[in-house]
Amino acid sequence: MMRRRYPFGRSGDDLVAARLCYTFLFGTVVLLLVLSFVSPSTRAALDRPPVAPVVDEDFYNDGKPDPAKVELGRLLFFDKVLSGNRNISCATCHHPALGTGDALPLSIGEGGKGLGRERMVRAQSPVLGRVPRNAQPLYFVGAKSYISMFHDGRVEADSERTFKSGFWTPAREQLPAGLDNVLAAQAMFPVLSELEMAGHKGENEIATAVALDKLDGPDGAWELLARRLRVIPGYIDRFKAAFADVERREDITFVHAANAIAAFEAVAFRADGSPFDRYLRTGDPSALSPAGQRGLTLFYGKAGCSDCHAGPLQTDQKFHAIAMPQIGPGKGHGDDTGYWRASGFTDRLEDEGRHRVTFDPADRFAFRTPSLRNVELTGPWGHAGTYSTLEDVVRHHLDPVAALEGYDPVSAALPPLGAVIEKGGEGSSLVFASVNPRRMGDFMRRDIWVHEASALRARIAGSNKLAPVSLSESEIADLVAFLKTLTDPRSRDQRNLVPAHVPSGLPVAD
Repeated sequence: MMRRRYPFGRSGDDLVAARLCYTFLFGTVVLLLVLSFVSPSTRAALDRPPVAPVVDEDFYNDGKPDPAKVELGRLLFFDKVLSGNRNISCATCHHPALGTGDALPLSIGEGGKGLGRERMVRAQSPVLGRVPRNAQPLYFVGAKSYISMFHDGRVEADSERTFKSGFWTPAREQLPAGLDNVLAAQAMFPVLSELEMAGHKGENEIATAVALDKLDGPDGAWELLARRLRVIPGYIDRFKAAFADVERREDITFVHAANAIAAFEAVAFRADGSPFDRYLRTGDPSALSPAGQRGLTLFYGKAGCSDCHAGPLQTDQKFHAIAMPQIGPGKGHGDDTGYWRASGFTDRLEDEGRHRVTFDPADRFAFRTPSLRNVELTGPWGHAGTYSTLEDVVRHHLDPVAALEGYDPVSAALPPLGAVIEKGGEGSSLVFASVNPRRMGDFMRRDIWVHEASALRARIAGSNKLAPVSLSESEIADLVAFLKTLTDPRSRDQRNLVPAHVPSGLPVAD
């Protein structure tokens, strides 16, 4: 008699195991078929792409700026010579290998050491504190549709030309003319921040000029930075090649540097090679996975995401209050002095967002709608980097107030700070001194103060303008799958943009 052959032998236990195995395999196949299913209604919705594809004309210089200007901007972007203490560059917080951010909820700027998460454990020099907002990604910032910059839009185009520069900015009348666009205007400001690149008064001449509100003019911070560039031979020739109005080194200004940095960012971080882009250009939905297709119909339909994340870059370029949690030191807004009274540190900690630009109560706690291009790569998410997974930030949008109330600020994993410098006064002088180690516990309470204070959290909740949306678990998964179709594979690691060396001779990497 012929014996039956079983993959697990002939015992009763083996037969049971075999049946379980086949059942599991059958179930898996069925599950995969279900997950790959795209309904007729979804297929019909995909027949016409929801937005127009990105084209060269959507960008400054029709997407083709002068290569000499782009290369100069690349070198400046990675050169620490533009920081007050020559120890930090634009790329430190906007690194192309880290989604044009730094992988931290809130950056450690001046005083830190290292890149990305490594900067968490190597920030050994005294720092003034954390940068109060998450480092914004730079993808597509060279698009003409960007009419303002920063989370609160405090740098924006001014068609009425109230100031000679043509832009509304915190520098007001001190911002010089000659900037090519709002992206170049934005590049004028990180070098002025004591937390980001300048350092504090007394450390270097740039920081001192900023502290004295000397930004433009013969002794202004921008002029002092330009003087540094004028004495570096490797930059002089490059500025001459990139700008027709630079005939000698004395003609170099920081406006030229900002224009070059903007030209580089516009080219380097244009990321229109995603599956979503292929779908927009061809009209063929098979460029997206089945889950991505279902997520697209949710995004532009039931979930209502496109109400704010509109257009080909998934942003309406407006500002909305959606009860996003705040962690970290904030921007010093609001009238609450609770932290001051509790800790002895004379700080207010709220961040009221766009309201502090417009002073319109309707803008309180409103922040820019971020572009969702490459969003998979740009975490942590939120203006304060509060969410560490893409799914979590999607869930926040479904019920912002409930998410705010349930948020645990410890989940953000803010890195501990070592030595911290405190501003103080001595007579009529501004004095900087290290915080007494015994007071560091009180200093660090600022990281969670606003969220843990029920009255302050209620102010954020009360400003929310986003209504709840009900989605199933599978729909949330599909929505996340669609967001991942917005990723340009070329953007996953752009370390090829990092120059081997820069004209200043300063080290490019920490």
